[in-house]
Amino acid sequence: MNNTKKQIVIIGGGITGLSTAYYLQKEITRKQLPFNIKLVEASNRLGGKIRTLKRDGFTIEQGADSMLIRKKTAVKLVKELGLENEIVRNATGKSYILANHKFHRIPKDTFMGVPKNVRSVLRSTLISPTGKIRALADLVKAKGKGDKDESLGSFFERRFGKELLTNQIETLLSGIHSGDIYNMSLQASYPNFYQLEQKYGSLIKGLSKTMPKTTKQIEKQSAPGMFFSFKNGLETLVHELKKTLDPETITLGTAVDHIEKKEHFYHLLLSNGDVYRADAIIVTSPSFTLPKMFSQYDFFKPFKEIPATSTANIVLAFDQVKIKKDIDGTGFLVRKNSGYQITACTWTHKKWPLTTPEGKVLLRCYVGRPGEESVVDLSDEDLTEVVLKDLRKAMKLKGDPAFSVVTRWRQGRPQYTVGHLVRLSEIRKQAAGQVPGVFLTGSSYEGQGIPDCIEQGEKTAQEALRFLLARY
Repeated sequence: MNNTKKQIVIIGGGITGLSTAYYLQKEITRKQLPFNIKLVEASNRLGGKIRTLKRDGFTIEQGADSMLIRKKTAVKLVKELGLENEIVRNATGKSYILANHKFHRIPKDTFMGVPKNVRSVLRSTLISPTGKIRALADLVKAKGKGDKDESLGSFFERRFGKELLTNQIETLLSGIHSGDIYNMSLQASYPNFYQLEQKYGSLIKGLSKTMPKTTKQIEKQSAPGMFFSFKNGLETLVHELKKTLDPETITLGTAVDHIEKKEHFYHLLLSNGDVYRADAIIVTSPSFTLPKMFSQYDFFKPFKEIPATSTANIVLAFDQVKIKKDIDGTGFLVRKNSGYQITACTWTHKKWPLTTPEGKVLLRCYVGRPGEESVVDLSDEDLTEVVLKDLRKAMKLKGDPAFSVVTRWRQGRPQYTVGHLVRLSEIRKQAAGQVPGVFLTGSSYEGQGIPDCIEQGEKTAQEALRFLLARY
């Protein structure tokens, strides 16, 4: 390597790290900048929580399964990579909440379980007449002061009351984030709801005015789904990003044990005994890895306290004849305290038809929520039996699956607890002063969806380049 070139080291090879490397390489090449890139990944593969398995004609997503089509940064990257013709959209259909041993259709005209109009509240089979009256108080209830962060739970309970929150909103948000909504930060997780309350004084009024209306004509048509993946699975994106990078850029199966600050650069001590020099460091690994890597800096210690939920997903393949109670829809979420260990189930063969051979069924179930994470530590066989017991109770499932695939994500879902943004801002401020050129980005910090991570990667790449160009 030319010693006059400055080196940027990216820690972590998940989608944030790969996106960061892609955008850095793109700008370095375009502007002929004297910079090199190194990406260091502790595991033996790239992609993080994006992992696609091919088996017996099935396409199985072991982690994330899609991206939101409305997130433009992700769509832009897909087009740049030449993957536009590989895109598949999800099939749309009814979704349900399992409560009191019955499937209740998620009410129409809701967003994350939050009603967009009065009709949505009145038609819900999940709440009582008294609960509906309380929920409609959102239309007249005064807005909050908005001078500090609060939990999602307290915010939605204040707007709609306990019943709609528990039976509807909590089920969706806890299912999506594997979190406790009475700990999750409103400002870090869903600032849009806070903004609607402040502007319109009511979430129902705000959503009604700002979100597209569902007409009867659209309901009858098979409208394109909101999510997309690729014909050969989501890991297609990982493979294409990897192709854009020089193989010498990537180091796998190697962790960063410690980082030492020198006068004008850093030394990274790696688990294989190597030492990398870096003029800028972009950390995309989970936030709980920071205190160990930067053990001499106390201001990173609060990252030890950020909770991260452990979850598992269990994919089951069946012959179609084994499903005695086939349900018209794409899946269901399970209300908390409903007597089931599973938190959700996707009917993958219906939501993503290309994943499943003709005459077969593919179900993807999830376990693990705050306070109920010990289930993740069960053996594969026991976890599969837990899921089958719940499915047999919910769906009248007969017989055993042709096969099952269990995937665990320990500490895989970082939780943005109340005050998250303030704490993060303070840590970044301290880092800018004491370890300039170190950038923190990824799902631990500002958005956990794949498009959010891609956007953070692009943004952080620009920040790192500006830093180096200003300094050198």
